[in-house]
Amino acid sequence: MSDPLAQARFDVAVANRILAYEGVLDAFGHVSVRHPDDPDRYLLSCSRAPELVGPADLIEYRLDSTAVEETGSAQYSERVIHGEIYRARPDVMAVCHHHAEAFMPFVITGTDYVPVFHLGATGGAKPPFWDQRAEFGDTGLLVVEPQEGASLARALGADHMVLMRNHGVTVTGASVQDLVFRCYYACRNAEFQARAAALGTVRPLSPGEIVAAQKIAAGPTGQARAWERWMARLDRLGAMPREPGPSRRVGFRPNPSPGR
Repeated sequence: MSDPLAQARFDVAVANRILAYEGVLDAFGHVSVRHPDDPDRYLLSCSRAPELVGPADLIEYRLDSTAVEETGSAQYSERVIHGEIYRARPDVMAVCHHHAEAFMPFVITGTDYVPVFHLGATGGAKPPFWDQRAEFGDTGLLVVEPQEGASLARALGADHMVLMRNHGVTVTGASVQDLVFRCYYACRNAEFQARAAALGTVRPLSPGEIVAAQKIAAGPTGQARAWERWMARLDRLGAMPREPGPSRRVGFRPNPSPGR
């Protein structure tokens, strides 16, 4: 597409559907992208299941997570996660919040994520945890207030991923493709780490290996190959969103593995 905004809308719709099909997102969770023409705005779908998101579902938000135009559509209650991270991190171009099955044992037990294979380095050497209760007391665990989103962004710091106690994970990327790559392969790593721990002592990558692996994984070749594969899988399924017209309600069964 020649229109950067239309391309961004299409990419976010595709990202939602890829992550749903690959088991990272289910009925809940969401993907956003920073506006390509205005860094003080971002694009996030109206409230609907990720596997159904189309370009026409995207709402334009300011960084305070108020809609630029009233659409009448239901909105995600946790959109402040996205707005406050974009506000705190000018380098972040895309955000995903998910509750992937691969990660839930980690956030429930407080177990650190560590890279155990080269693509797992995309999640970071030791992503931080965020405990909502420590600052805000008992809540419903949803991040709905701007101050909660800002607290989460502070916990994220300069990392790519933050684990949320008893809740889920929030991931950032330098682009939509980079974000999807990180989400998918961090889930694979979490899956491998948990399975390895059941067999014996987990041997994580060394600090030097993590740095070297991150450079490789962040390169465009691997990300482009993975994105092409995931796009082809959506196309075979008949689940590719229209480009860039209104969304098409296509239902499909998420693949239970990998990444769940």
